[in-house]
Amino acid sequence: MRQIVLEQPGRLVPGDTPPPAAGPGEALVRVRRVGVCGTDFHAFHGEQPYFTYPRVLGHELAVEVVEAPANDRGISAGDACAVEPYLNCGGCHACRAGRYNCCENVRVLGVHTDGGMRQFFAVPLDHLHKSNKLSFDDLVLVEPLTIAAHAVKRSALAASETVLVVGAGPIGFAVTQVALGLGARPRVIEIAPARRGRIARLGVEVLPEPDERLADVVFDATGSLKSMAGSLSRVAFGGRLVFVGLAQGAVSMDDPLFHRREITLLASRNSAGQFPKVIRMIEEGRIDTSPWITRRLELEQVPALFDDLTWHQEGLKTMVEVA
Repeated sequence: MRQIVLEQPGRLVPGDTPPPAAGPGEALVRVRRVGVCGTDFHAFHGEQPYFTYPRVLGHELAVEVVEAPANDRGISAGDACAVEPYLNCGGCHACRAGRYNCCENVRVLGVHTDGGMRQFFAVPLDHLHKSNKLSFDDLVLVEPLTIAAHAVKRSALAASETVLVVGAGPIGFAVTQVALGLGARPRVIEIAPARRGRIARLGVEVLPEPDERLADVVFDATGSLKSMAGSLSRVAFGGRLVFVGLAQGAVSMDDPLFHRREITLLASRNSAGQFPKVIRMIEEGRIDTSPWITRRLELEQVPALFDDLTWHQEGLKTMVEVA
C-alpha cells in the first residue's frame, strides 16, 4: 500500500505500508482525494507547533468506504465521505461541554497522528460524513469550509449585520462564501491583486486597504499579528471581532478603544458539528466549490513538487489525487 511520508522537515519520501486493519467502531477507507493546506506547508518547513516526524500528512480528505461494521449512521461499503480529522478524547472538560474542537488531548490527522496521504487507512465511524450527491473534490473542501462555518457560528452573525473579512486567502475566501450562503453581504480587504480579483468574482466589494466604514462583525483571516491588532479599529460599537487566522506571538490591543466600543473578541479553532451543515450547503448550491481547485497532483508527484507548492501559493487549493 503506497503512502507519502514527511520524514523530516523538507523531505517527503514515498513508502509502503502493510494493509491496515480497522478496529472496533472504525471503517476501512480508501483515500480518493487529499487537499493541501497551510498546515502542511508549515510542517514541511519545520514550523508547525506540536508536530513530530516522521508523519503522513493529509487532513482534508475525501474517501470511499471499503468495509464498515453495522452502525446507526447508515455508512456502508461504497459510500463517499468527508473525514472529520479531529480525534477527541471524549472525557476532558471541553469534550464533556460539547466543545470537542477544543479537546485538551486532541489528535489531528496529519498533524499529531498519521493522516491520509496514503491509499488506505482506518477511520472512526463517527468521523465519517457521507453524501450521495457530492463529488470527491467537493468532499475534500468540506473540512476547510467547516473552519469558516465554525467561525461564523462563533460570531452569531445575523444576515442584517455589516460584515468585513480581512484577508482573502483560503480561509478568508471560505468565510466569505459561508457568510454569503447565510444571506450576509461581506466586504473584503485584501492587499494581493490576484486574491482580490478571485474573491471579487463572488460578487462582493473588495478593497486593497481599509476605509473608514466600521462593521458589526469583523473576521481576521490573515494570520498576521499586525493585521489582527489593526482589525480592532474596524469593529463597530458593540460589535464582534473573530480571529480565524492563527499567528505565533502576542497581539497588541488598544485597550481604551476595546472598552469604549465594548467589543467582543472571539477566537475560532477547528470546527465542531459543522460537517453536516456544510455538506448540506454545498448540496443545496449555497456554497459554490468551482473556484477552489487551482492545481492537481497525483500521489506519486508529491515528493518532487511539494517544495514548489510551498513557495507558490497563489491558488486556493491543490488537490492530490490518490488512485
